[in-house]
Amino acid sequence: MRTVTDHLSRILDVAVRPAPVRVAITDAQGLRSAEEVVAARPLPVFDQAAIDGYAVRSVDVAGATDASPVTVPVVGEIAAGSRQPLRLQPGQAVRVAAGAPLPTLADAVAPLGWTDGGTARLTIRRGVPSAGFVRRVGEDVQSGDVAVREGDVVGSAQVAMLAAAGRDKLLVHPRPRVSVVSVGDELVEVSRSASSGQVADVCSHAVVAAAREAGAETNRPRTVGGSAAEIRGAVEDLLPASEIVVVCGAGGGTTAAEARSGLADLGGIDDTRVAMHPGSAQGYGRLGPDAVPVFLFPSHPATALVLFEVFVRPLIRLALGQEPMRRTWTARLTSPIVSPAGRRSYIPARLLRSDGGGELLAQPLGVSGTHLLAVLSEVNALAVIDEDVTEMTVGEHVELVPRGRN
Repeated sequence: MRTVTDHLSRILDVAVRPAPVRVAITDAQGLRSAEEVVAARPLPVFDQAAIDGYAVRSVDVAGATDASPVTVPVVGEIAAGSRQPLRLQPGQAVRVAAGAPLPTLADAVAPLGWTDGGTARLTIRRGVPSAGFVRRVGEDVQSGDVAVREGDVVGSAQVAMLAAAGRDKLLVHPRPRVSVVSVGDELVEVSRSASSGQVADVCSHAVVAAAREAGAETNRPRTVGGSAAEIRGAVEDLLPASEIVVVCGAGGGTTAAEARSGLADLGGIDDTRVAMHPGSAQGYGRLGPDAVPVFLFPSHPATALVLFEVFVRPLIRLALGQEPMRRTWTARLTSPIVSPAGRRSYIPARLLRSDGGGELLAQPLGVSGTHLLAVLSEVNALAVIDEDVTEMTVGEHVELVPRGRN
């Protein structure tokens, strides 16, 4: 048997990240930037009114109060988007809309609520400080500011910064395309009623959902039969449009033998077992002219999801420009665990906090990855038991690998 560490190293050592692509900034959300973007212009690019009101010189209205208002003539109006220059003389006011450029010499805006709203002459009841209700040039973004750093995950704030910087496209690490197909003569689509000897294809739906959670684009064709020719045909069709292919139902037994036979001349599948529990019976190879990673998983969704977390998610993370391995936790066991000697176990668990809220607790939800479909929704982590450990008792600390979005 090959150790988990060795098997994962073989997978990651030859991993190829898809080349960055340039996309519209609205399509970049959730992806990792492959470039640094520096603002080429300030925001705002001109002094502008931050509120509807009147542009004034602050010195002209400094002493205004309800008891002693200041009255000045209104000499014009500027709408948002206006390109007509206007010069304010001392002791005058110009009506302005929010976002409108300030006239020359104006350094403040008196809000409408502080005035009588006059059109020819204006009465102002409160003084306005210099720069009051004004957005100055470069107040939000200065020319030369970094809008997005290389490696940043693009969110709504980054999209706003890119737009402010005058960028409508961004170089990003694209989502890898993950295709998942289930094989086996006993399978039927979940929309059909299974007759005697048939089972619904649950596994491919589970793995597709996991791949989407990890940030991949997914493709799930119809189920196919378990013959070598059918498996080869299905995988060969998927290779040109995939960065990763997962074949569910071909981890072991007769179907696995058919899969290895059918895929042999596409590059071949490594049939070495992996020293882990569950999921020791699996397959991996790089097939086709582009050496696409292809995984053979068993048909049980709980076991397939364990294998996805250990071997497939790291590849997706690499493609997205992330570190392959996620952060792990250490937590105290709430019940004992038994593990087979010589194999690294991944036991579904729920990560909890103690009643006091300070200590992490690990609640095992089973002793293997099989027969746990009913509790999958409660699993948010995998307890990892090293190969040389066969049992752990209540209160011992165990390493936890997050599962799903965690």
